[in-house]
Amino acid sequence: MPQLALKIDVDTWRGTREGVPRLVETLKKHNAQAAFFFSLGPDHTGRAILRVFRPGFLGKVSRTSVVEHYGIKTLLYGTLLPGPDIGRSCADIMRSVRDAGFEVGIHCYDHIRWQDQVAGKDAGWTRHEMQCAVDRFTEIFGEAPKAHAAAGWQMNRHALRLTQHMGFDYSSDTRGTHPFIPTVNAEIVACPQLPTTLPTLDEIINREGVTLENVAQHLLQLTENPPATGHVFTLHAELEGGKWMPVFEQLLIGWKEQGYELVSLRQYLEGLEGILPRHEMVMREVDGRIGTLAVQG
Repeated sequence: MPQLALKIDVDTWRGTREGVPRLVETLKKHNAQAAFFFSLGPDHTGRAILRVFRPGFLGKVSRTSVVEHYGIKTLLYGTLLPGPDIGRSCADIMRSVRDAGFEVGIHCYDHIRWQDQVAGKDAGWTRHEMQCAVDRFTEIFGEAPKAHAAAGWQMNRHALRLTQHMGFDYSSDTRGTHPFIPTVNAEIVACPQLPTTLPTLDEIINREGVTLENVAQHLLQLTENPPATGHVFTLHAELEGGKWMPVFEQLLIGWKEQGYELVSLRQYLEGLEGILPRHEMVMREVDGRIGTLAVQG
């Protein structure tokens, strides 16, 4: 049976408090597994306003109704309003996800700081950010994290090395077509990458004739013929855990009808056979996203 792994990125305080419990209930209802990756430090979503100067940002905002999904308060955190500490105030919710039988891992410490700055930062800055996330995760769950999924698919070579040095069993920091062992500047990093293989809803809605009404059908066409290594789909607690929940349910039903087993990333990793190929991690544009992302080369 082909596998489709569900990777849930949790970016904000609101997404953790409201979206995560809704997703847990929906996944249980459909007997599906998933891996939740938490932002563990302050919610500074409001600081993303600086992205307004980047090409394509205003277009993406208008396509995906950012205010509707995130709420005015969230869009002011870190600027006009102090950013709530997600890990401190939502630890019980995070533990409840694990206690419900779902996989948990690290998304980041400060989502905006990582996504907007990591590409140009040095080894010291990168280690500090990742260590903050590891320490907070360990404080919340009582054990060290075993999986990492970078905010915004943003990485640098120091972060890639740290996925090995910090003892993660795998990472899902990249976009690509199939699992691989990453290399950077010909250096092998012994931590498998399980890349996101499918477009996210916010990348395709309101583009090229895809609407909220037909986006599930569009994605299901992409998964109709399963590749040998299955798929990884990334969703967001703020989107599919909110207004786009009906679309997510359509996808869950459709994928099951297509014969997929809906699994966590750890289950997906355990189901892989043979030696993973090596691929360079490169920074490249991805259709529907702003700027460059870490991509399987």
